[in-house]
Amino acid sequence: MTQAFVEGKRVPLTILMVDNHVVLGSKTKEKDGYTAQILGIGSHKKSSGKPLSSFLKKIGLDFTPKKLREVRSTETAEIKSTINLSEILTAGSTVSVTAVSKGKGTAGVMKRHGFHGGPRTHGQSDRGRAPGSIGRGTTPGRVVKGKKMAGHMGSENIYVKNLTIHSFDPETGKLSLTGPLPGSRGTLACLTVTKKA
Repeated sequence: MTQAFVEGKRVPLTILMVDNHVVLGSKTKEKDGYTAQILGIGSHKKSSGKPLSSFLKKIGLDFTPKKLREVRSTETAEIKSTINLSEILTAGSTVSVTAVSKGKGTAGVMKRHGFHGGPRTHGQSDRGRAPGSIGRGTTPGRVVKGKKMAGHMGSENIYVKNLTIHSFDPETGKLSLTGPLPGSRGTLACLTVTKKA
């Protein structure tokens, strides 16, 4: 993350690297039941597996994309054509971002859900971070589904709305968004433009 000063106000920014998007194919309503474009994002040094390599060979692509993604779209584009991202990612546009948050392993209830813990005194020397009682009395006589307990924390799909594009440089592929994003460095983030500038 970094920051910028816009009209005298400090704005926190997250810098993303946007790779080239190449159209690899399309889905049609008649054949697949919906319309979409298959995009290849970036380029990978490693060779692809047999199913993907035969697909890339069929369309005549000479590199292996890092990621393959389907984007719902009614428009059709020519295969192997590059999408002009500078038309889509304009400064001032509002976007929503989906990304996988940082994995934090197994965590207790205090870290995972913000429980305040038990008393530190009166013979409870080893129960300070414990959740306490988890069930109820006669009714319903069981632990209710969805009870907040210790367990795996992080590595979840997080959806962040109403972020603004500060700037986009098509030559370097650097995209600046206002505010923080989930995930660590190298995490794949999926952007959806909700409102054009």
